[in-house]
Amino acid sequence: QVQLVESGGGLVQAGGSLRLSCSASGGTFSRFAMGWFRQGSGKEREFVGAISESGGNTYYAYFVKGRFTISRDNAKNTVYLQMNNLKPEDAAVYYCAADRSFRYDYESYGMDYWGKGTLVFVSS
Repeated sequence: QVQLVESGGGLVQAGGSLRLSCSASGGTFSRFAMGWFRQGSGKEREFVGAISESGGNTYYAYFVKGRFTISRDNAKNTVYLQMNNLKPEDAAVYYCAADRSFRYDYESYGMDYWGKGTLVFVSS
């Protein structure tokens, strides 16, 4: 069973940056694809982006492409979400997730393991 704990959320002004971290335990981190999702107030959960087990492949939702970057450090069992040029509509609870295999259908089917989320506020 993989446990995921997110950190780094908080309040930021529009146009600012924030880096979220997700620390994993309970499994061999380098064997898991990792991803980020978010859920805004009154909205459904949506896929943000994902990274392959080695970090060699990434892909993103269209609305964050060019602004957000996912990276991972397998030696530290940690995945990151660097968020730049934040907009008020990016405000949400951000969830880290892990999956046993890297796929391109997480938007539809989700991932195997989930963290509890970290809250991001963006003021205009």
